[in-house]
Order: sequence, then structure tokens, then C-alpha cells
Amino acid sequence: MHIKTTEDNLSGKAGNHLGRLAELSIGLSSFGLFGFLFSYLLYPSVIYAFGIFKGGGIMTILSFIVCLILLKVYDSTKRDWLGIEAVKSLKDYDGRSKLGRLWAWFFRKGDPVIFLFLTIRVDPFVTIVYLRRGNYTGLSRRDWTIFMGSLIIGNAYWTLACYMGITLLEWGWKRIVGL
Repeated sequence: MHIKTTEDNLSGKAGNHLGRLAELSIGLSSFGLFGFLFSYLLYPSVIYAFGIFKGGGIMTILSFIVCLILLKVYDSTKRDWLGIEAVKSLKDYDGRSKLGRLWAWFFRKGDPVIFLFLTIRVDPFVTIVYLRRGNYTGLSRRDWTIFMGSLIIGNAYWTLACYMGITLLEWGWKRIVGL
């Protein structure tokens, strides 16, 4: 018979923390790499190849599909592999860290502010996971409205940003190379 000691409890907690750290590391790294490839390689390539309207439409549809797949995976694993639920808890932070208090202040500004920030800064998948009520529950009618709004605003913003970047590069290339 083995009697649990304080050392056993500490090693168990350390193992849990290491497992959680590994889960977040893999989740955030994978999501970051995929997001980088999608946003900075695929998106501008499609906008360049098909133009602002057709390319923007193609990428909005693709973004819709990818975000729904990510949401399905996120909900089916029932694991917070991006740390979104942990970030939600920052809203209630009341500690000594100035940075922590600043983030808490920002998160308490309300859903419309968070909606715009996440829509422009990240993507509709993260926006809806953060703003929906309930964890791993799929999408309610309210959630679908938020998701579609984020999808349209975020993709309009990113399509315009890519188009402007491509236009600026073309303009610069013509000026430098003289073609």
C-alpha cells in the first residue's frame, strides 16, 4: 500500500502543469503557424491572382469553412488548447501586476470592443470562442450572428489590407525597377 505524500502531490501538480503547458504550446504553435500561412501566404496570393472582389469572396468562403472546422475540432476535443478560457478569466483580475490590470480593464470594456479587437487582430474562430456563452457547446443563434459579423468584417478588412499591400508593392516595384 502506498500512502500519498506531499512530494507525490507536488509531482502530480507539476505533471498537470507540464501537460497543460505542452498542450498550450502545441495548440498555440500549430494555430499560429497555420494562421501565418493562411493570412500571409495564401490570402495575398489569392487576392493577387483573382483581384479584390473575386479573391476576397474566395477567401471569405475559405475562411468560413476553416473556422467552422477549427470550431468543430475545438468543441470535440473539449480542451482549451488555445488558452481562450484562461484569457476570459483575466476579466476578473485584481492583482498587483500593472499589465494584468490593464488587460482586465480592456476585457471589461464589453463585448463590442472585444468583438472588434478579435475580429481585426485574430479571426472569427477566436472571436466566437471567446464571446460565446458556454464552452464547447456549438453555436446558438446569437453566436451565429457574432460569427458571421466577425467573418464579414474581418475578411473585408484583410482583403483590403492585402489588396493595398499588393498595390503598394507593385507601385514600388515599378518605381525601383522601372518596368
